[in-house]
Amino acid sequence: MHINEQPTHTLELRVRELQQLFNSLDPAPFLNKDLDHACEAYIENWALSLPPASRLHLNIHVEQLPPVGQASDIVADAIHNYYGYKVELVRGELTQLLRQGRTSLVIGLAFVVFCLLLAAAIETFSSGHFARIARESLTIIGWVAMWRPAQIFLYDWWPLTGRIKVFENLRFARVSVVLD
Repeated sequence: MHINEQPTHTLELRVRELQQLFNSLDPAPFLNKDLDHACEAYIENWALSLPPASRLHLNIHVEQLPPVGQASDIVADAIHNYYGYKVELVRGELTQLLRQGRTSLVIGLAFVVFCLLLAAAIETFSSGHFARIARESLTIIGWVAMWRPAQIFLYDWWPLTGRIKVFENLRFARVSVVLD
């Protein structure tokens, strides 16, 4: 193995028939069907536990193959389509989160400036304990207003980018269907 090669991880899934992989209530054509929730959670929990640079292989064991000869190709396309869809959903979440972060940042900065100016004005026109308490309170509440944008830009965005990477890996995973 070369140093630059990515490790390959294989997940073994066992089902009676291929339809068990997909949501039976989804009326979409087979290639656009959602995965069954339990199957989706199982695959994603497995993939999330692996290093992001891993190559993935889903080995699906079935008791009975459908009459279609290219079951592996059809199931692979359906799984790849599903995770392509999930990539776009999470990218949309990330875009919305960053937009919310920018809006929160503008509002927070304006509020901090207002609070600091008001604190300075109180200190200029008044003295004593009340003025000191008001100044400190306005300073604290102004900086607390920056909590949400700081949380978004420091912590909230990177789990979404991690999920995008995992879903991209699943989108391009090698899928094999094997008769048990």
